[in-house]
Amino acid sequence: MSGKIKSRSGANADSITGGVSCDERILRDCHQLYTDPDSGLISVAESVGVKLLPPRKKITVLLMGNHSAGKSSFINWYVEEHIQRTGVAIETQGFSFVTSGRKRESLTGNATLHLYPHFKPLQEFKGVSEYLSTEICTSRQKRFSLVTFVDSPGLVDGDMKYPFDVDEVILWLGDLCDLILVFFDPMGQALCKRTLNIVESLNEKHGDRLRFYLSKADEAGGESDRQRVMMQIVQELCKRPGLNKCGFDMPTIYIPNPNKPSRCVNQIEEVCRTIEKTINQTVQNTLNSLEKDCELISEAITDTLINDRQTSVWNRRARCKSCFLTLLGFTVPMALMALLVLGALSQELLDMALGHQGRETLSLYLTPVVKVFDSLSVEQQLYGCGGLVLLSFLLLIIARFSFRTQPTLSGKQKRQLQEKLEYVQEVVKTKKKKLYEEYLRQSVSDQDMDL
Repeated sequence: MSGKIKSRSGANADSITGGVSCDERILRDCHQLYTDPDSGLISVAESVGVKLLPPRKKITVLLMGNHSAGKSSFINWYVEEHIQRTGVAIETQGFSFVTSGRKRESLTGNATLHLYPHFKPLQEFKGVSEYLSTEICTSRQKRFSLVTFVDSPGLVDGDMKYPFDVDEVILWLGDLCDLILVFFDPMGQALCKRTLNIVESLNEKHGDRLRFYLSKADEAGGESDRQRVMMQIVQELCKRPGLNKCGFDMPTIYIPNPNKPSRCVNQIEEVCRTIEKTINQTVQNTLNSLEKDCELISEAITDTLINDRQTSVWNRRARCKSCFLTLLGFTVPMALMALLVLGALSQELLDMALGHQGRETLSLYLTPVVKVFDSLSVEQQLYGCGGLVLLSFLLLIIARFSFRTQPTLSGKQKRQLQEKLEYVQEVVKTKKKKLYEEYLRQSVSDQDMDL
């Protein structure tokens, strides 16, 4: 990133706000703050060694349940279009993603993974890629523009063979999905052990995401029959230690049909409210994560600049130490050479070169050294000279290694980091505060917000 960092998300957002809900725009703007190629938080974070993941612009809702539990029918009802094939004899064979888009389109496995890169690890499950598909429709009913449904295969016991490990795939998807809707069919398949086993495993890690519903409740007979079915399901669930909890709730739902009135209480709108609540929570979590990531990047940039200053100080000390050792290394042989040369010159030459006063001063300092040197034998003098030369080489070698410095940031890099820090602190945080205010303004008055 070169030059000043500019914020472009605001200008881009203003041009496409028509027909977009506040929550949808907030999630889109947050995603843009992360993924902008020039000034996105992901690229800023990578420059200081921090890895961030962009927030998703939609929540992901996984629907699971036994064979013919009404999962696909619910999706069709929610989007108010006939997207998923339904019927007793028709069962979803693989995992189908249903999302909103600009035009009606169907995507195969590879295209699905390109559309949802965070689901690419599904390729590691043998046989799954061939059974992935995506249905894109233009519906904007309810909150569908903020939802991606994942329709899963119907679960059955017995000799049913799946072309992939359906249990492991559902458990893996449960880690990524924001909400998991479990549909129990009252027509005999609700107590499917495979379904109960998967639900129990999901509950261990994601109990807060699970919601249970008695689907097709209008087909369960009279009220007493529905109560009996619900009691059987609840009893079977409560046999599992992880699912035996207080406040267990299982609303009865069915697809409304004006040609087929029913006296059964239909709580299908409760599913819509649950999705709405998950969307609101996701918006809040996204804004909170944006603030935390800004703090993380700011700390990383500040630490990088502080470490660079400390490295520069260490490098200066290393250079000073190296210069001192180098000077000392050259001083020893030069002093020895000067001693030998001065000892070989006559007093007349020294008087001519240094003057009488200078020669006497030099003699005063060198006389002790000359006396010590003369007191040694020739062999000892040779050893002494050799030792001094060796000491000189050692000092030069130590100086060479001491001169090794650590890399530091250039002036341009420091300016860029400072600009990034100012961008995060002044632009992104200000944008986040504005988005939070817009989100709260949907439900809170200006007086309560102290604006």
